[in-house]
Amino acid sequence: MSRLSPVRLALLIAVAAVALQVLLVPLFVGPASHLEPRDLPIAVAGPQPAAGQLAAKLTAARPGAFDVRVVTDADAAIRDRDVYGAVVLGAAGPSLHIASAASPTVATLLTQATAELGQGGPVPVVDVVPTDPDDPRGAAFGAAFLPMAITAMLAGVLTFFLVKRVAARVLAIGAFAVLAGFAGAAVQRFWLGTLPGDYLAIAAGIGLFVLALSAAVAGLGALIGREGLGVGAVTFFLVGNALSGVSAAPELLPQPWGAVGQFLPIGAGATVLRSDAYFGGRGAGMQVAVLSAYAIVGLILVLSGRGGLSRTGPEER
Repeated sequence: MSRLSPVRLALLIAVAAVALQVLLVPLFVGPASHLEPRDLPIAVAGPQPAAGQLAAKLTAARPGAFDVRVVTDADAAIRDRDVYGAVVLGAAGPSLHIASAASPTVATLLTQATAELGQGGPVPVVDVVPTDPDDPRGAAFGAAFLPMAITAMLAGVLTFFLVKRVAARVLAIGAFAVLAGFAGAAVQRFWLGTLPGDYLAIAAGIGLFVLALSAAVAGLGALIGREGLGVGAVTFFLVGNALSGVSAAPELLPQPWGAVGQFLPIGAGATVLRSDAYFGGRGAGMQVAVLSAYAIVGLILVLSGRGGLSRTGPEER
């Protein structure tokens, strides 16, 4: 095939860039512009049959919006991350119990959705698990994931290009994950003060997230070469970031994309870190398994693949 002329190459680059833009804008704007509850788990607590009747009423008012459950201990269900909030029926009337730490966006949505239950007056709101005082809207929590994801991918890419021995690649990725976990937790816990909770638990959450992402990227590179790095960047960063629900909640995104995002490193990592920081690690078992799978499979690919490795002899392995 003859080489393209400079003019044709320039036009081809322009068309490819525009095509990429056309695809990326809907990918990011689409989910964000259609935020609404979709089977959002909430609860009703109180004496029967009133609790059951209210649960049926909430379900019928907005079909498909809420997954309403009747529980005996609303606060326990919230702390276990079984539900985002609960309407509690008491002698003085209904009150709304929320966990703004789980999602400030959902907390606001539930406050608005249950306002009419006050029978002419405001419904008292109890924040069972509030956000950190230094991050009341959760903006810092969401913003922190972009640099962590970028550096994790960069670590995977640099390891692929610069480290030529398989064992050294594994060591580089592992060392990065450990150091990034401790350093990231120190910055957010002690310097910025935007995350509460146990320091070691936060460090473990961050470390597992960056290990999963960097190992997966390096593993794809080792498996299929430089093209694997592009596949990883598009899938894990561009698509994964758009579907992560970090700044809102997976249940507010169009489905099944909100659920898909929880099977990608950024979405799973956000859920794990939120649980470690605010909920004692509860409610993130599936996401821990997802990140562990990415980390294990990625490291196996690094060990077994040869993409980017020097082929001068067996000593390079």
